[in-house]
Amino acid sequence: MINITLPDGTVKQVENGTSAMDIAKGISEGLARNVLAADVNNEIIDANRPINIDASLRLLTWNDTDGKSTMWHSSAHLMAEAIEFYYPGVKLAIGPPIKNGFYYDVDFMDYDIHEDDLVKIEQKMKELAKQKNTYDRKEMSKADAIEYFKEKDDEYKLELLDGLEDGTITFYTQGNFTDLCRGPHIPHTGFIKAIKLTSIAGAYWRGDETRKQLTRIYGVTFPKNSELTEYLEKLELAKARDHRKLGKELDLFAFSQRVGQGLPLWLPKGAALRERLENFLKKAQKAGGYDQVITPHIGSKELYVCSGHYAKYGKDSFQPINTPDENEEFLLKPMNCPHHCEIFKTRPRSYKDLPIRFAEFGTVYRYEQSGELHGLTRVRGFTQDDAHIFCTADQVKNEFVKVIDLVLYIFKTLKFETFKAQISLRDPEDSEKYIGSDENWEKAERAIIEATAERDLKTVIEYGEAAFYGPKLDFMVEDALGREWQLGTIQVDYNLPERFELEYTGSDNQKHRPVMIHRAPFGSMERFVAVLLEHCAGDFPLWLTTDQIAILPISDNYNEYAENLLQLLNNYDIRGFVDDRNEKIGKKIRESELNKIPFMLIIGEQEATNNQLSVRQRGEGDKGVMSVEEFAKLVNAMIEDELALND
Repeated sequence: MINITLPDGTVKQVENGTSAMDIAKGISEGLARNVLAADVNNEIIDANRPINIDASLRLLTWNDTDGKSTMWHSSAHLMAEAIEFYYPGVKLAIGPPIKNGFYYDVDFMDYDIHEDDLVKIEQKMKELAKQKNTYDRKEMSKADAIEYFKEKDDEYKLELLDGLEDGTITFYTQGNFTDLCRGPHIPHTGFIKAIKLTSIAGAYWRGDETRKQLTRIYGVTFPKNSELTEYLEKLELAKARDHRKLGKELDLFAFSQRVGQGLPLWLPKGAALRERLENFLKKAQKAGGYDQVITPHIGSKELYVCSGHYAKYGKDSFQPINTPDENEEFLLKPMNCPHHCEIFKTRPRSYKDLPIRFAEFGTVYRYEQSGELHGLTRVRGFTQDDAHIFCTADQVKNEFVKVIDLVLYIFKTLKFETFKAQISLRDPEDSEKYIGSDENWEKAERAIIEATAERDLKTVIEYGEAAFYGPKLDFMVEDALGREWQLGTIQVDYNLPERFELEYTGSDNQKHRPVMIHRAPFGSMERFVAVLLEHCAGDFPLWLTTDQIAILPISDNYNEYAENLLQLLNNYDIRGFVDDRNEKIGKKIRESELNKIPFMLIIGEQEATNNQLSVRQRGEGDKGVMSVEEFAKLVNAMIEDELALND
């Protein structure tokens, strides 16, 4: 007999070789009908695999992330079976689950495949799913596995086998399809009820631009048709909110092949929007005791060798810049932190100086393959809202609390209302791979946990996810469509102070290493603007929006008054434009509403004569007739309220 411990602490004694599915059936048939896979001692396995040791067991359903992932993995195999039915002889590369669905990379050789062909593949998948074919696992010797794929003439699987040890190789078969796979998989294809193949793209084998480009087919599946319908509706909303589409419509940014892929051009309205975001953060940082610094866009190769960034980015990034002096080599800046370390070293530091907080909107450059570039979310040149705090080990907790407060202020102001914080700590089983003393690590980890508890944050702790140089805190934000984005990181670093030999004189008159904290609430301006655009669908808060007002004269007779009014309102820091087109006022109002203009100022004879304006607020309608001063007071009071500090 073996002991199986369930999540609620219940211990069940069962026969050796009992499966998770057997245990589920023993609890209830209803539960068993929903089990997709099992977490046995923190390893995800097939629900039907026998368990031969004492174990903790978690039964995974569609409501679990790992349950979804297992079903999407099995769906990739189902799609591959349908593809082989219509395109015999194709070569299959890899087919993993991803965050929202799955894909399979396929070498279609001489076959032509287009978006229209997805419909028949999808239909075949539905037919195969109804057969309820089981996913059968079989252990294979390496020699037999190689022989199998040699017969299929599939060089991609053979290449994958090269990297596998004999004794670790398994095949999975469902229906007429067999694949090299470590699993796990759902019990049978019948769990897959709703199917949608979403798109076709190109993908280089193993992400290498020098290798063959394969065809990647994306899809998603669900256990209920209603869930697929809901997902597709969200997908349509996401297309309408795509930041690339909105950026073009709102005239915020553009890309140019002549300038270069992944290098955004900020247009006047986008530059102004970005400047307002920067000033918003700069003001909050100034109140928080940060000093603004500026560093060059390049640095000597020696700087990045010292920091370790050359080893990380050098080979696969922009190559060194040479000068007429053969002894000089420079690199485009991949990170701001080495420069800030050098600023710290510009003069002797005392414990009385700490904490020191350097902040910079610094542009950095990292090479991304062209296939990985995506609007503003994946670019080759981007500006980080970077800051580095140099402090003592005893100050880490207080600094974390202050940065958390800053991040929460940003989220509140920009209406990111749903988020969680992920705490990444050391692997308790392997402390040797981390730099820094156990005492400092324990202090830093305890400081992060206590700081998040003090601010009552919803947290998830991930052991083993810390960087080798320190623990960190990541903020995961959910946008209006329920998608999760990482925005904001706080990272403790014991590595760079060591590499740069940073020192301060302590109260004991001895030299000590400071602790370094990396902090970027926005992450990068480019990515943050993209996420914000999609979150609010271009409907920015009043303080941030491009045009706060549209002045709408009812006829040409009042254009001059409208222009003078615009200049006057500019003096109150209220921005907008005059719509002097020869159109009916009703059309002007409708278009201003559609363009998300917060206020429309209607100008006719009465307003021009009395030096007044008729105010209409988007979504609320008529606000009455006001003087310029009254309207300016209303707008500035609303902005002050939007930017108010947390209670």
